[in-house]
Amino acid sequence: MKVKLSIPTTLNEITLGQYQEFSKLDITKESEVQSKMIEIFCKVPTNVVRSMKAKDITDICTIINNMFDVEHQMLNRFDLNGVKYGFIPDLENMSFGEYVDLDTFMGDNDNLHRAMNVLYRPIDLLQGQRYTLKEYDPDINEEAKNYPLDACFGAMVFFYDLGKDLSTVILNSSSKQNEENLAQYLGSLQNGDGTIPSMQSLTEILQDLKISLN
Repeated sequence: MKVKLSIPTTLNEITLGQYQEFSKLDITKESEVQSKMIEIFCKVPTNVVRSMKAKDITDICTIINNMFDVEHQMLNRFDLNGVKYGFIPDLENMSFGEYVDLDTFMGDNDNLHRAMNVLYRPIDLLQGQRYTLKEYDPDINEEAKNYPLDACFGAMVFFYDLGKDLSTVILNSSSKQNEENLAQYLGSLQNGDGTIPSMQSLTEILQDLKISLN
């Protein structure tokens, strides 16, 4: 039986929703993992997967696995279904509701789309590299399941790395040096529109966020 399927070659072709669906599976048998990997990421029915050659299954799964084994880069913007999305440009002015939802859902894989709905939203006004986003609406978070996985991973790594860097600065400095070193580090960090988050706001966010890359 001939099978024609679309194999993703980058994480940009995999959605956050697909990743959530796959990562919540409670299976360990290699053949079952391979089957589900192709079913979910290549959008192929189970009966079609079962009819494929074993060698093809292995080759496709290797391609998919290799996509995850890369260095994830922060993406300030991406396009989805004709709509431009941007990373929240000003963490300092995050609303209390945004902060609570980000804090609550960033470490929860099943609800990770809710956190991404805080971080990435449709761009309302774009001028060069600067932009403003539409108002945060927690009730439309399901759309975030369609976000490209490379953007989501990049955002997670951004916070993870920032937290490690800030911790290193604090641990390697005396209390009197902390403020100067943190200010110097944050001074080298810029968001999508050039806005530098305040030291106090970022420190508080990073202390409280329950971030997990597992």
